[in-house]
Amino acid sequence: MKKSRFTDSQIMAVLKRSDGGEGVPELCREIGISTATFYKWRSKFGGMDVSLMARMKELEDENRRLKKMYMDEKLKAEIVSEALAKK
Repeated sequence: MKKSRFTDSQIMAVLKRSDGGEGVPELCREIGISTATFYKWRSKFGGMDVSLMARMKELEDENRRLKKMYMDEKLKAEIVSEALAKK
């Protein structure tokens, strides 16, 4: 997964500046992001604070790890069932 150039606190600062009345196109130009990126951040992180954002990222990482573990175990089970079917 691609790592963001911006930290959680920087993203939150940008979202708070836009809530304060600053124009989105000017803000995006100043920060160096596209308006699509801004609106993606707002839909994903709007209404959160930095601690909630960090917790969400931890849960996403754990979910990714658990999915990988599940797929590994499922692959092992398929290999065993194929081996037993051949006998």
